[in-house]
Amino acid sequence: MTQTRPNVQASAPIHYHLIGIAGTAMASLAGLLRAAGHRVTGSDENVYPPMSDQLREIGITYAVGYRPENLRPVPDRVIVGNAISRGNPELEAVLNERIPYTSAAATVKEEFLRTRKPLAVAGTHGKTTTTSLLAWALESAGLDPSFLIGGVAENFGTNHRLTDSEWFVVEADEYDTAYFDKGPKMWHYLPYVGVVNNIEFDHADIYRDEEAYRFAFSRFINLVPGNGALVAGWDSPITRELAPKAFAPVESFGYSDDSAPGADGHPRWTARDVSFGPEGTRFTVEHAGERWGEVVTPLTGAFNVRNCLAVIACAEFIGADRAGVLEGLRTFASVKRRMEVRGEAGGVTVIDDFAHHPTAVRETIEAVRQRYAGRPIVAVFEPRSYTAQRREFQEPYERAFDHADQVVLAGLFHPERYTAETAINPLQMVEHWKAAGKEAWFIPGPDDIVAHLAPRLTHGEVVLVMSNGGFGGIHEKLLAALA
Repeated sequence: MTQTRPNVQASAPIHYHLIGIAGTAMASLAGLLRAAGHRVTGSDENVYPPMSDQLREIGITYAVGYRPENLRPVPDRVIVGNAISRGNPELEAVLNERIPYTSAAATVKEEFLRTRKPLAVAGTHGKTTTTSLLAWALESAGLDPSFLIGGVAENFGTNHRLTDSEWFVVEADEYDTAYFDKGPKMWHYLPYVGVVNNIEFDHADIYRDEEAYRFAFSRFINLVPGNGALVAGWDSPITRELAPKAFAPVESFGYSDDSAPGADGHPRWTARDVSFGPEGTRFTVEHAGERWGEVVTPLTGAFNVRNCLAVIACAEFIGADRAGVLEGLRTFASVKRRMEVRGEAGGVTVIDDFAHHPTAVRETIEAVRQRYAGRPIVAVFEPRSYTAQRREFQEPYERAFDHADQVVLAGLFHPERYTAETAINPLQMVEHWKAAGKEAWFIPGPDDIVAHLAPRLTHGEVVLVMSNGGFGGIHEKLLAALA
């Protein structure tokens, strides 16, 4: 269920209409606007769970299909989703009738962040988990934060909440804002504390090259005020390079103080005596060489140790209760589609993960290996994102699967968008893995993957399915076949 608090007034109530309301971010914004007392309507084409359920639960009606008549009565302001482009009949009517319009990110800024202290979590990897973990840690510390997250935080059962707290935790995405605002969403979020976990070139459909991608983050860093803080991941070379340009104090964090030093030396927040196990991770946190506390968390993997350090640095800067923060880390229930166990059948565990960048794929496989030590890892990957299908990322993807025992590579998503020169070559990738001694297959469709794997999974394997899309419901199909 969504957890918004009715009538937490942000401004005088008006009528907002959201074009593309069923997208994850737009549906969440609709919930926040409704909680603030506004009238909310919207429209979309393909509306399905979980967003359709979320909209119904919070009492928001919407039209299916884009039509000018959806704008009757004329709303005070239209929010145009970033998937909406010129030629959309409803958008064309907004422009022709000169109805005031804006973007989702700009609305979040003006309605909710302007009067609060935003804790904005950015970075190429780990944003959703870190944002969810920070919100839960502050909740456990009694700070009652509002939040807006790009995934469902399982502790809250929702991806958004509005309270009367001064703290607002927001996932700061570097993807573009709207057809009329091609800058990243994170530039709108007025960070009081800006968290930058890491920076590694991604979203080749939006950014022409790494230099443009770096600039997006350098400007985000530049937005943090002098009385705020930049929480910076020191294990990321680009973050380490950009952080000293901040006008705010820098709270750096790294896996250990053996992390590469930057302009102000080694990271201030570090982990010691890290121990991974089937139930999670335990480690000691040090701050500037002094012991801060002992962390126990159900999360697994080196990247989640870094996520915890980022949360601790942020929480400590704003004065959150230390015992409450540690309790939040201990009781964190993760995020849907982040190493989410979808089920077990016939002694086989099926895990779903959103990983799609080569680094995320590699670290997710390593984390699964740490949690399920001694069990064979079968990695199933759908190259669905623009990055995942581009030829320049082929070699990093080949290396990303080093710790998997078997690899199944699915077909490209919309292969007609690419040429032989611009797309990855699945057959070459499979041959690379086979030459390295792995069992590997290229099987384009999810149903064929299930038919291929089910009889080969005998007992004890962990099947890690990685895709940033629905992947044809492969998880349920595989579990049903195994059962």
